[in-house]
Amino acid sequence: MGAGPRYGGDGEAEARLRAVLRAADEEIETPAGLWERVKTPAPAGSSGVMVPGGGPWRAGPVRRPYAVVLAVAAGVAVVVLGVWWLLLRPGAVDVRPAGPPASVPVTVYNSEAACRTDRTLECSLRLAKDPYRTYAAHGNSAGRVWHGDVLAARCVVTDGQLVRDEQGVTSTRWYRVRTGQGVAGWLPGVRTRNTREVPECPEAGRR
Repeated sequence: MGAGPRYGGDGEAEARLRAVLRAADEEIETPAGLWERVKTPAPAGSSGVMVPGGGPWRAGPVRRPYAVVLAVAAGVAVVVLGVWWLLLRPGAVDVRPAGPPASVPVTVYNSEAACRTDRTLECSLRLAKDPYRTYAAHGNSAGRVWHGDVLAARCVVTDGQLVRDEQGVTSTRWYRVRTGQGVAGWLPGVRTRNTREVPECPEAGRR
């Protein structure tokens, strides 16, 4: 059996299809000014690609490889210098959490009201050398302080010699203190009205 015409043997259908395609092609109109835009050189830095209904699509300047390398190298240098400045610069301080204060201020208190404004020898209060000896014992004096003096307390013992003040208040607490003039000694707990926490003295620092 011989081969029949294409498109299912319908030669007229093929002819009709060709006619429709030709007509559609003829109806397509070239946008006004297209050929002029194509022939016009693209501005510097433009990719030259044309978009329908508008000017050339601008892709921006193309970076050269060595320019990219220089930019990356500069960025790395800035980061390295920043790390050095923060961590390795001369005089850098090792930041650590703050520990307990080296001393706690305590204020001297004289139970005798008449001596609270008088800084005579008679109104002075003794600092002891040893909190485990009798407070008024001969040779147990490290210095003298007066009512209102602020001392730096380093630590406290709670089992020292019992001391009673003029008002009958007793205490076995003794503070290891230093005066503003640098005199170190022990202040009986009855000679202050301290309300701040002071750390206990280690065994090695009690005497």
